[in-house]
Amino acid sequence: MDYWIINYIITIGLAVLLGVWIIPSILVIAYRCKLYDVADERKVHTGVVPRLGGISFLPSLGIAICLVVGFNLRFTDAAVGEVFSRAGVQLLFLTSSLLIIYLLGIADDLVGVRYRAKFLFQIIAGILLVVSGLVINDLFGFLWIGMVPEWAGGLLTIFLVIYVLNAINLIDGIDGLASGLSIVGFAWYSWLFYNSGQYVELMISGAALGTLIPFFFFNVFGKASKHTKIFMGDTGSLTIGLLLVYLTVSVADLPAYGGEHHRNVFVLAVAPLIIPCFDVVRVFLHRVRKGRNPFLPDKGHIHHKLLALGMRQSTALIVILLCDAVLIVSNLLLSSCMQPTWILLADIAIWTLINIGLTGGIRKRERRIGKKLYD
Repeated sequence: MDYWIINYIITIGLAVLLGVWIIPSILVIAYRCKLYDVADERKVHTGVVPRLGGISFLPSLGIAICLVVGFNLRFTDAAVGEVFSRAGVQLLFLTSSLLIIYLLGIADDLVGVRYRAKFLFQIIAGILLVVSGLVINDLFGFLWIGMVPEWAGGLLTIFLVIYVLNAINLIDGIDGLASGLSIVGFAWYSWLFYNSGQYVELMISGAALGTLIPFFFFNVFGKASKHTKIFMGDTGSLTIGLLLVYLTVSVADLPAYGGEHHRNVFVLAVAPLIIPCFDVVRVFLHRVRKGRNPFLPDKGHIHHKLLALGMRQSTALIVILLCDAVLIVSNLLLSSCMQPTWILLADIAIWTLINIGLTGGIRKRERRIGKKLYD
């Protein structure tokens, strides 16, 4: 078996084991200290459920990555060690950014943080990534733009941090949705990084994937009545969102796909983010049109539409994850033969038609049962 595949599997395994060990402890502490999320008219769950599952994320992926990198640096040949040494600076800045976002999430889950303060700390985390050298420097033909100046790339990177963090945070509305979409995303990035020889990013993708697997199990299959169910909270969604941004921008350095395989790198990078990022824009515009504060939560997301049609949470989850997989594969296939701007416009058109169809179906159901289901 390939040496890096072995490292990847070990990283996933370590993160899974750590998550399985940490999450039950969080559940015990959360119930003893009454640190849980109480259902209200906006939420779709019943009973009381702790929302501190995201606290397990940074320790799980951090320990897994450190152990794998440490063993490779200590016990392997110089060539393998050099792979990790070259990424040392970016890993240090990534760790700093993750710690800031992680602490912000904990504060928000425990006592609440105003959205202006959230944006401030997200901007700081984005600046740290830019300082590390992680900058969008090429749009690969999107909007018919190629290379961009470093200052513009830095601003785009910071904007992407804010955008994706909030998109993942806002779509976390039913069991398994944010974690399921992120699992698909990390699996996709794993495949890209392995095939292009970017092994440090491969290990990060594996650690994130392994971290989410046990959480997904507790979140989807756990029972509130048995105290085995948990939510990721802002701590989890913000941490995972930042990792997704880091890997998305890292895809820009994929020579194998931008070169001999003739796949458009921009399309490959953003493909896993389409559903959460499109949904947050639609919801933002919907709230503005209704005269509401666009930064305050409501029940206007894509999963709320599916629930309003009468779907169960599990069915809505499967439908959205399947749509995500189809979009990724279709974008991959089109990336070698279509200009990226047209691909994104096609995605927007499909997304718009899907939402129009869902709204029409909801209105028909409302007329049939005589009850308002979706605003």
